[in-house]
Formats: sequence, structure tokens, C-alpha cells
Amino acid sequence: MPKLTQKNSLLSPFKKLLIIYFGLVGLFFLGRVGLFSLYFERIIHSNTEYWWSFLYGLRMDTMVASLFLLIPAILLLLFPSRLKHFVNISLRLYLLLIFLLVIYIENATFPFFAEFDVRPNALFINYLEYPKEVLGNIWASYKLEILISSVMLLVFTVWFWKQSKHFFIDAYDIGYGKRILLFIPVFILLFIGVRSSFAHRPANISDATYTHSHLVNEITKNSLYAIGYAYYSQKTTGFDMKRYGKMPIEEAYQRMGKRLDIDPKRCDTPFARIIPTAFKRDKPKNLVIFIQESLGAQFVGALGDKRGITPNLDRYAKQGLWFNSLYSNGTRSIRGLAGLSAGFLPIAGKGVLKRNKSQKDFFTVAQLLKPYGYHSIFIYGGEKRFDNMASWYYGNGFDDIIDENKFSNPAFHGIWGVSDEDLVQRANQEFKNFHAKQQPFVSVMFSTSNHTPFEFPEGRIEPVKGVETNSVENAIKYADYAIGLFIDAARKEAYYNDTIFLIASDHNVRVYGDDLLPFDMFRIMGVILGEGVEAKQIDRLTMQPDLLATALDLIGIDNLRYPILGHSLYQDHKKDMSLMKFHQMYGLRVGDEIAIIQPQEQPITMKISEGRLIETAHNIELEKDALGFIIGINSLYQQKMFRPVTKEDCSQSL
Repeated sequence: MPKLTQKNSLLSPFKKLLIIYFGLVGLFFLGRVGLFSLYFERIIHSNTEYWWSFLYGLRMDTMVASLFLLIPAILLLLFPSRLKHFVNISLRLYLLLIFLLVIYIENATFPFFAEFDVRPNALFINYLEYPKEVLGNIWASYKLEILISSVMLLVFTVWFWKQSKHFFIDAYDIGYGKRILLFIPVFILLFIGVRSSFAHRPANISDATYTHSHLVNEITKNSLYAIGYAYYSQKTTGFDMKRYGKMPIEEAYQRMGKRLDIDPKRCDTPFARIIPTAFKRDKPKNLVIFIQESLGAQFVGALGDKRGITPNLDRYAKQGLWFNSLYSNGTRSIRGLAGLSAGFLPIAGKGVLKRNKSQKDFFTVAQLLKPYGYHSIFIYGGEKRFDNMASWYYGNGFDDIIDENKFSNPAFHGIWGVSDEDLVQRANQEFKNFHAKQQPFVSVMFSTSNHTPFEFPEGRIEPVKGVETNSVENAIKYADYAIGLFIDAARKEAYYNDTIFLIASDHNVRVYGDDLLPFDMFRIMGVILGEGVEAKQIDRLTMQPDLLATALDLIGIDNLRYPILGHSLYQDHKKDMSLMKFHQMYGLRVGDEIAIIQPQEQPITMKISEGRLIETAHNIELEKDALGFIIGINSLYQQKMFRPVTKEDCSQSL
């Protein structure tokens, strides 16, 4: 960039705008080069023409830079000369804020990418709602990154403010009439730059998806554009759905029903039915659902890991129903909570825990069991307001919530709340009290320890060799320790024989990989324990709603009425399938085929071959079924049809 104070009567407003453009695009380019360098070892094995990332990325960068240049173009070319000093100071302030924003977001991209394997997106926006937890996590985990970015921002501010002192003044040496005429071609160029397409629709973030490598596509994107696009998408949910495709709702329900083997018209409430149990009991059992934060399959010995960091889960794999092919609904906790607390599948956009229409009269296990005298309680080590959990659980049938404010003298308190051992000890005490009063209960427990910055109390586990103390491996080893503490304590209590325990992950710790849809990173752990539960390895492809239906079958209440989008393993209706949501992408897996649906992209079918996804011939029906799930799930929410099932709603048994 030339010295900004240099006087040059030939330097037109157009050239000044061009300098700003190259400054912005240069910063975006440096950020992309940084990501490219950091992940090059993965990129070179992606079997893609990855160098095109820079050309497609320039298109994304030009869209953002052109948008930012609209205000400078208007001020420089349409304002009269007598306002040149006002324009000069205004544009200096405006551009300083823009450049600082770009530098900050490019810096923030690196730790965000390391955590989520994507550029900042809707998650980046949603986390801003919880400054206490997020700022604490950032400070604990990224002190060096904060220092580096702060120095960069300070140095740039001093340099820019000094060098730009008179940068825009001489733009007014050109007559007002000539500047107005110049505005027309400049505006046309900026308009073309913002659209970046001569087609009917302007370019958008999907134009960065030019390969089957998720990693290469993400590096190609522009972080600021990704954030803005995510914000816009969240504010226009109806438009979101149209971007996936169109299908009549009746057809969508029919396709969902066929894949799930659930007649959507059996009852007045879609997908509702009456379920005869395979374990009818005179005294039904209690139900405890212990949801584990980010406990991916790759850490579990019983699922193939050789490091021995989950000894308790490895024991339980031989003592109960152990799921070898369990896949999560999505990549965020609220998807897993909805799947395991309500049997719901992932909806496009925000999860149902955070949506207005699902804050009451949305089906949950608490509402299901309340007519049978069950007391329901949600126990969480963090703050109940996080991800709107308090409103959703209270509004949908849960009687009590215990969160971090209700733990007295916890053994350990970190950024995300009290430790898992505090959680399980409090839960054990609550369950003992319920049993003493002969009160049947259903509980959802949610752990916190396996979350960056991976804090846990000292002296409980022997740290894993070769990794940092505060690492995901040690956090998972501690989570396993707490699971063992809970189950071993429960087995000493009278309530154990009267209770079914479902322990499962909400999602994996990180969902990353080079495939367009990193399906194998959706694989999680799940086990069902309890007196009389047979020890059995389940190899069938399973979803989180299937686990909930199986656990409900085991408690022994006959003819339960519910709309759960899954089946008990003890029913002939159980289908081997999985629906996965990866940011805005959906994958419907049946067998070794996965139909992938992306916004404003043609559906594709991929086949699993030696652990990787290979594009194969279109399975048109599977692709249509995937779209049917996207539209049907959204309709269930929008029409408030995923609700508790009454006798009036349904009188037909399976």
C-alpha cells in the first residue's frame, strides 16, 4: 500500500477506493493463507484441486469488501467539497472500525476453527448470548491468542490513524460534476462485486462449496460473510427452508414415516402411536437419563480406543445394552438434549430448546410420565439459563431444576459450573430421597466437565501420559470417573433395582474431518443399565431417539402414547438409519449410503467406503427422503404438532 499521506493530484477517488479494496482483500488473503498452512497436511490428502480455494475465496472476499466500500463511495463521490474535512474524519473512523473488525474476526477464526473445524458461523453468534461462560472460557483457553490479537489491533490503530490523516482530502480536487459522473461506474462495479454473479440469484456462501472436502470448502469461505449469512438465516427461518428445496408436507410426512416405519396418520398427532411394552411390570421402574457432554466414540475403549481412558464405560459395555453404532443428531448440546429428552430429530436453524413455539406443550419424557405419578427433575452442573434450558424444561413438564446455584460447597467449581462428581453425588442423594418417599421419578442429568478449557478437580484420576493436564483426554477420563462414581454409588442404594439408567453423549467433542459430511465424528457412546437389563452388544445403526424409546420400553409401562421419532430396539419397527445435521447440512444415512442436502445445492448421494465418503450415483428416493425429513421436522415444530399425546389424540395401538 502506498504511503497514505502522499499528495497526488492524479490520485482519483477511484484509486483510493481501490487501495481500500486491496487492503481488505489482503487481510482476508493472509487469513486464508494462515489456515491453509496450518491444515496443509490434511488438505493435501483431500484429493481435491485445493489451490482453487484462493480464487473462489477471492470471490467471497470481494463480496464483503464491495459491501464495505459502498459508504466510502457515496461520501467521496456524492458529497460537496465544503464537507471534505467532515468526510475525511468520518471515513477514517469508519474504515478504522472496519479494518479492526476484519483483523479481530480473522484472528478469532483460528481458535474457532481449531475447536469446531469450521469458520465462525451461527455458533459464533449464539455464544455471544452467554458472556460469562464464553469470556471465561476464552480467557482460560486462549491467553496467547488474546495477547497477539490485542497487539495487532493496537499497532494497526496507531499506524492507520497517523498515516490516514489527509488521505481523503485531495479526492475533492476533482470537480463535483465529474465525481457524480464517476459514481455511476463505481456503483456498478460495487454492485457487481456484491452480487459476484450475473445469474438470476447473487452468489452466496454455498458458492464456496466447490469440493467434497469439508475442510477445503471452509477455508475457501470468508469469516465475516459466514457470520453475516448465519445471522440473516436465523432471522429468516422461512427463507431457510426454501433454500433446502420444496415438497408438499403430506409427502414429507409420508417419506419420514416410511423410513421410520411410523404411520404419520395413525393418530391425530402426526407420528403418535400407542406402544405395547416388552417388559410389562406391576411396578414400573424409574428412569435416569445421564447425558454426557462431548463424549465421542473415539475416546472409548469398548468402541476401539486403546488408551484406556474410559475404564468404567468399558466395564459397563459388558453389563448392559451397549450401542456400537450410535450416532448423534447434531454437533451441539441442544440437539442431543432434544433427542434424549424428547425423541426429536434436528430441526433446521436454531434448536427447539431456544425456539418460541416449543417453550410449552412440546413433548418430553416428563410430560409422558407425569400421568403415571412420576416426579421429574433436571439436574445440571452449570447455569440453567444456558441455551434456554430452564425455560424449555420447566415449560415442558419438568417439576424441578437443580443447577449450579443449588449446589452447596461443591468439590470443584469451574467456568462451566460444578464438577461432574458434584453432579452425580447430588443426583444420588435426590434419588435416595425420592425412593424413601416411594415417589417414582424421571430425571435428566447433564454433565459439564468435558468442555474447554477442560477443568476438573485434582487427585481423582491419573493423568494421561503425553498430553496436557487440561486436555480433552483427561477431561474424558474424569467424566468416566464420575460415571463410575455414580453407578457404583447407585448400586449400593435401594433405588437401583427400581431404576433404568440411560447414559449417552449429546455429541462428539469436535466434529471435524476431510469428508463433506464427517459422518464418523457423529459416532458417540451409549449404554443402558439396570437390574434385569440383559448384557448385549447392539451393532445396529441407532439414533438418540431410539435410545429414549428403548429406555421407556424397559421401565415397563404398557401402552405409552408418544410421538418419539425412533423405536425401541425390542420392537420389530426399529429401522437402521441415522439423520445427522452438520451446521446447515443434513445427511440421511441408510446402510452405507448417505444422501446429503445443502442449502441452494443439488442433493448428492455418497457411499461409505473404507471409512471415507465417495460420491456415487444419485439415490433419488433417498435424497427425496432426506428433504422430507428436513421439511417434516420443521412442520412438526411450526404447527406445534410434536406434542404430548392424549387419549383423544390417539386410541390405536401398534
